[in-house]
Amino acid sequence: MQFAFTDDQLALQKTVREFAERRVKPLAHEIDKKARYPQELVAEMAELGLMGMEVDVDYGGSGFDAISYVIAMEEISAACASTGVIMSVNNSLVCHPLKTFGSDAQKKEWLTPLAMGEKLGCFMLSEPEAGSDAAAQRTVAERVDGGYVINGVKNWITNGPQADIGILQCMTDKSKGHRGISTFIIDMKDKGVEAGPKDDKLGIRGSHSCQIFFTDHFVPDARMLGSEGSGFKVAMSTLDAGRIGIAAQALGIGKGAFEAAARYAGDRKTFGKPIIQHQAIGFMLADMETELDAARLLTYRAADLKQRGERHTKESAMCKLMASEVANKVAKDAVQIFGGNGYVTEYPVERAFRDAKITEIYEGTSEIQRVVIAASILKSIST
Repeated sequence: MQFAFTDDQLALQKTVREFAERRVKPLAHEIDKKARYPQELVAEMAELGLMGMEVDVDYGGSGFDAISYVIAMEEISAACASTGVIMSVNNSLVCHPLKTFGSDAQKKEWLTPLAMGEKLGCFMLSEPEAGSDAAAQRTVAERVDGGYVINGVKNWITNGPQADIGILQCMTDKSKGHRGISTFIIDMKDKGVEAGPKDDKLGIRGSHSCQIFFTDHFVPDARMLGSEGSGFKVAMSTLDAGRIGIAAQALGIGKGAFEAAARYAGDRKTFGKPIIQHQAIGFMLADMETELDAARLLTYRAADLKQRGERHTKESAMCKLMASEVANKVAKDAVQIFGGNGYVTEYPVERAFRDAKITEIYEGTSEIQRVVIAASILKSIST
């Protein structure tokens, strides 16, 4: 692992940062206030190659490495966390499993339009009774001639209201427990697939989520991703990748809040001097930047392992855990530094405070990350 970015990574960071400052940041307040899906920004991110960053150019992607993806995610999320997570889901939760487990024919048909940004994807794992317990799937795919018929409900599906393509986890054999879960590629516009009302959320309000209902939905055999019964493996691999993306989103939220607080502390004066010169505020900012950088390094390490094709389950859990908890602390402290101004929507730290919370919940709660890490520790001392 190198601690210096390559020339390509630096060029990408510069391009994405300029785009985020010029186009994303000026719209962030309005996107949040109106809970508006940022269609124009998603289209522009597609033009920049940000919707399929780690996908090979042969399948419409940009061919970037995993660290480049983290760099871009942090910059977009620092400007608007809603826009960042739309990008994250398409890259980590949809392109990744298609790239990793898809056949060549599936990649050509489904991955290519996703990577090019012509289509938008969603990932359907959570259910009303299966959140942290991902193996407790009740959505069922029943075998019929030529394919499967699917019935069930999925919860909290980010990009659900806009998605064209979905990656679905469901039961094909209840008797086998988690070994009876299979993965399907879903055309979200097909008969028997219906999106429910948009969730009214605390934060990331421009990123829409909803329930997805399956009613006698037929999927042909050609749309099974991987083999029958391999769905849990597909889901866990996808979440390992997704947690790196959410860690990067959390870093962006923290970065945006920290930078706003540092600028404010340099401008705001009390007792005849900028408040950053008061030790209480200076030390607070010092801790904020130190903790963000520590989380950033953990995230780069997980991304580096992923890029090299090495197992990174524990490292993905660690970076997601730390980055999400640091983002929440930094956003809270940023509000404190702004004082009363931090409590009103006129200033961006109020939005960061709300946006940060979800990073401790989705793609595995902080408690689940600790379970994953503890299991890895137990395995290491038992061998």
